[in-house]
Amino acid sequence: MQVKRLGHVAIKVENIERAAEFYQNLGMDLAWKDTDWAYLKAGDDGLALLGPGYDQAGPHFGFVFDERSAVDEAFDRLSKTDIKLTPVHEHRDGTASFYGRDPDGNWFEYLYEPAPEAVAAK
Repeated sequence: MQVKRLGHVAIKVENIERAAEFYQNLGMDLAWKDTDWAYLKAGDDGLALLGPGYDQAGPHFGFVFDERSAVDEAFDRLSKTDIKLTPVHEHRDGTASFYGRDPDGNWFEYLYEPAPEAVAAK
């Protein structure tokens, strides 16, 4: 099991629209936005904005894997430890992940993030 990179940080915000606009004005690109969360990118790095109604996870940091199977392998391995984990979840944006807590109670996410699809030139 090899983590590719630290891929994102997730923070709580009061207003998704306002926060997404703020971070876009700081130079980030909006990759995904819904009513309860948004995801912005700065190169390969991401910032997840979690609205007040978002109930999947709280503030956390996410480690990214190249292969979907790596998430399952990591879950299986960590399930044999005393680390508190959530089940693996298939997300609406095509990613798959699970969350865990470190010894100090901080949440982390192990995330498969598919490679962006190439857009064919017309």
